[in-house]
Amino acid sequence: MAISERWRRPSFPPCSASRRRDVPARSLYPRHKRALDPLGRSLVPAALVPAYAEVTGTWLEAVFVSGRTARRRVVRVTVPAAGSGGEGSGAPARVTASARADLLAAEEPLGIRVDGAALTMTMRTPGDDVELAAGFLVGEAIVRARDDIAAMKVCDGTTCGHLDHSDDEIGNIVDISLAPGVEVTPAARRAFLTTSACGVCGKTSINDICVLPRAPLSADTTVFEPAVIASLPDRLREAQRVFSSTGGLHAAGLFTSSGELLVAREDVGRHNAVDKIVGWAVLQDKLPLAGCALLVSGRASFELAQKAVLAGIPLLAAVSAPSSLAAELAEEAGLTLVGFLRGQSMNVYSGANRVALPS
Repeated sequence: MAISERWRRPSFPPCSASRRRDVPARSLYPRHKRALDPLGRSLVPAALVPAYAEVTGTWLEAVFVSGRTARRRVVRVTVPAAGSGGEGSGAPARVTASARADLLAAEEPLGIRVDGAALTMTMRTPGDDVELAAGFLVGEAIVRARDDIAAMKVCDGTTCGHLDHSDDEIGNIVDISLAPGVEVTPAARRAFLTTSACGVCGKTSINDICVLPRAPLSADTTVFEPAVIASLPDRLREAQRVFSSTGGLHAAGLFTSSGELLVAREDVGRHNAVDKIVGWAVLQDKLPLAGCALLVSGRASFELAQKAVLAGIPLLAAVSAPSSLAAELAEEAGLTLVGFLRGQSMNVYSGANRVALPS
């Protein structure tokens, strides 16, 4: 069944009369909840959609997201170029200032609870929160397949059953129930907030963050053409809808070996964008992602390399540099690591056997 065919308009959860169907949607949900497909396109018309999502059994019922952007009034200041005051005028060029509206990438906290207990909180761009939470659990080596998750839901303040969160937390907490026998290890519990810049905050030692998969990536013999790898940044950029409006988001894209874009996600944090992609994959029962390439904007850090390894992705590419620890992990795990992927050139730091190089 096609992905788009699995999405359906939800029914309303039982709630107060203030959410009657005859009330305009914008007055009910000013932050504009929408259902999106894997590329971020709207699948459900802007209408009365509750801020509630749930995954039960074996597949994703629906995902509803709050606004990914926020409008703010700013003062635009322009400093003239040197000498622009006019030759012989003797008067310096004037600095100009004008008020204007600017569109910012939204950033809000998301709490992740597992079996009723708080696991971590991360700063993210709202949207695809169920996928983010599922992908986070994969990156922590807690979940390895869809069957490891019994149920997931986003707290909506009425049907979630939690009485201990504030109004600001409604829609910003994902509650996950694990399948019998699946447990959270003590090392996976974060000591403090995970920021949008760091996905390993709260880990207490290098041993806590270094996790390798059960099956080595060396078994994946997929070969990628250099021309296909070089084309990936442009293909991902075409899917970056929020970035084109704000200029303030990272992106990650999952591609086939032929360069077909399977899914793209945006977020203020690179690690969140990758978690959303891995979460999409685990909820679609597509792990491991053999034969695929993961492209990330910015640099390739250790945490991104580990997320790729645990998801079974054989090639990780970044438009900027990798870190030394990312390169070491890639070498040990059998991951092909590509950096400085810009224009028609790239650096291959490990796993060059997967790149179709001339003999």
